[in-house]
Amino acid sequence: MKPFDLTERAENGLRRGFTTGTCAAAAAKAALLRMLCNELPEQVSVSLPESGQSLAVAIDRIASEPDGAVRADVVKDAGDDPDQTHRARIFARVRPNAQGEIVFRRGAGVGVVTQPGLQIRVGEPAINPVPRKMIAQAVQEVLSESDGGQPAGFDIEIGCVNGEEIARRTFNPRLGIEGGISILGTTGIVEPKSMAAFKASIEIYIRVALGDGPLEMVLAPGNLGQRFARASLALPLKGVVQMSNFIGFAIECVETTLRENDRRFSRLWIVGHPGKLAKVLDGVWDTHSHQAPSAVASICRVADELGIASEALRASRTVEGIAALMEPRPAEAHALWSEIERRIAAAVRSKLTRVENIRARLFKMDGGALAP
Repeated sequence: MKPFDLTERAENGLRRGFTTGTCAAAAAKAALLRMLCNELPEQVSVSLPESGQSLAVAIDRIASEPDGAVRADVVKDAGDDPDQTHRARIFARVRPNAQGEIVFRRGAGVGVVTQPGLQIRVGEPAINPVPRKMIAQAVQEVLSESDGGQPAGFDIEIGCVNGEEIARRTFNPRLGIEGGISILGTTGIVEPKSMAAFKASIEIYIRVALGDGPLEMVLAPGNLGQRFARASLALPLKGVVQMSNFIGFAIECVETTLRENDRRFSRLWIVGHPGKLAKVLDGVWDTHSHQAPSAVASICRVADELGIASEALRASRTVEGIAALMEPRPAEAHALWSEIERRIAAAVRSKLTRVENIRARLFKMDGGALAP
């Protein structure tokens, strides 16, 4: 198995790190090596999922406990990623069981799932599927190294020192994960400030938002959606998903989640500033300014079609500038922004087959509605 080189920088020049899932697998492996092979490794090799590679992870502490369990600790290194769990101490406490299988237990500082919609059942420790597979692989590797005749079943308790405090700075409370952090990771490696990680978080939030069959949900590029949901819809915080520039990806996640669960959904709100949302009128679903032109042309085109454009409007370089120019013309402004809202909703509707009603609401940067 080829070693993964953490000293090799990511494409953006920043240091990579390793996930809490990798920490948990390394700690579990070290504890088992102590229990079954009487070893005290300073580091262990963790198999990374689906890559054919392994990562050498330093072990900070191993100790046998009076009840026969063994605990090992790993200190997480998230590289240059702004990760709340960077330098967190992740530990595994391992003891044999009579079931002949691996049973995951929640240690102090690891959360418990309390709401449907995640990949883990309600009531289970917040240890995601890939880390569970990594831990199980680590167990098998140690069993293959031992002298045989060892028990095949183990209770594996995963915890995090000060995890409950760390979790308050994450989205776990919003996701219905209580009492601590989640043990996460799909590759075992933290890519610093990676787009993939951000998209993965959007998918999780959408699954949680749809998990208990709500009547409404909001997708928003930023904070405007949260304000609208609280002021007008009385939605819980988990019912508002910030999708940043990834409008198309977020909509695909909604469709996929509903299809996987064979469900339909009553109403989806698309809420935000027209500077981002109006770009979908030209078929642009990744709205970052580096990926797509300004929405000014799209908005002016609609104004032309409605017969309310002006030279000043066409000369505006920003969408906020257009909004300011339209303010002294309230009837025409309402007609323009209402029509853009209608067209945005229609564009989104073309990508969704399981949502009965789609509404768009546009706001200025100060939070005022453009078509009240």
